[in-house]
Amino acid sequence: MADQNDSDDLKVFRLDLPARGEDIARLEIGSVVYMTGTVYTAREGVYQKVLGDGVPLPADLRAVSNVNFHCSPAAAPDGRGGYNVGAVTATASFRFSKWMDRWLELTGTRIVIGKGGMPHEDYARVMVPHGAVYLTTVGYGTGALLGRGIQRVREVHWLDELGIAQAMWMFDVKDFGPFIVESDVAGNSLFQRHGEQVNAGIDALYAGLRPPALHRYGETDDRKKEVM
Repeated sequence: MADQNDSDDLKVFRLDLPARGEDIARLEIGSVVYMTGTVYTAREGVYQKVLGDGVPLPADLRAVSNVNFHCSPAAAPDGRGGYNVGAVTATASFRFSKWMDRWLELTGTRIVIGKGGMPHEDYARVMVPHGAVYLTTVGYGTGALLGRGIQRVREVHWLDELGIAQAMWMFDVKDFGPFIVESDVAGNSLFQRHGEQVNAGIDALYAGLRPPALHRYGETDDRKKEVM
């Protein structure tokens, strides 16, 4: 189920995992999400192993979790055969774009969490056909805050082979978040929407300013020639 709370126009959703399609469909861009259930990590090492090399999945993800977190956990042995996870740091998801269509199809994943969003065209091309959404972490320095939501390490796979950052971790979580909905099931993007608003006002912001007295090599004030 998904509980929704409104606070001064900010919508907060609390999802039980695996998340139901009807609950995912209710998520609105810009709203906040917390989760309880199981979340797994998978990034380029896992994608290459499963999708590139054809190694079978080590767990039945469809039965356990439909949430893929692109992150590096700060994990250490607890001395009792398990692991303590003090923090989880999100990594940039655009780097994994080439894998996502096949990964969502194989695993039934419907929520992807990471940093910075996916390429905008991938929302319509990849995420929407699978009924999937993208959640982004809230700024920098929140890894320890997210770590508080991890109750235990349920399983870890390929740790020796891939290392801590690249292994597939499965976390049992409670009130795991906060995350912000970057894309919804219709492919709307919070970053794209606000980017268009910012870009629409940039020319007016710089209009009338005098040219800089000093230039770095290759610098230009012609926005059509911008590198970044």
